[in-house]
Amino acid sequence: MIEINGVAHLALKVSNWKECKLFYEQLLEFLGMTRVFSGQDGMYYVGGRTAVGVGPCDEEYEDRRFVQGTIGLHHVCFRARSRDDIDEIHRFCEAKTATIVHPPEEGFWAPGYYSLLIEDPAGIRLEFNHVPGKGLLDGVSTFNPVGYR
Repeated sequence: MIEINGVAHLALKVSNWKECKLFYEQLLEFLGMTRVFSGQDGMYYVGGRTAVGVGPCDEEYEDRRFVQGTIGLHHVCFRARSRDDIDEIHRFCEAKTATIVHPPEEGFWAPGYYSLLIEDPAGIRLEFNHVPGKGLLDGVSTFNPVGYR
């Protein structure tokens, strides 16, 4: 057995590239991530011990939206350092082209769980959460999948 060292990066393919490109450039910079590159074929940002790549989907899918619940990605969750950060991200997203699925709320996933759930302009869900301490990362499993959105 080995122990992985986290997730190195995630890569998203989006429709509505022009709007998504602007959205992700603004969001990722707001989250304190550093742009490695950003151009017509994609973008790549690093920060918070991870990297995020976003690029346009194949042309034949440009008119489609992401459908949550199909095979593949369910959502991406970014961990914030405080509840106040979640509230600040909420204010930022309200001013952008994000759809607020649920505003900041307490959850039962772990003690002190506080999160915001949005959709990007292509319909991909992004969650931002804060869990005091290490949360479930301390090895104590209190995860309850009932009601998984």
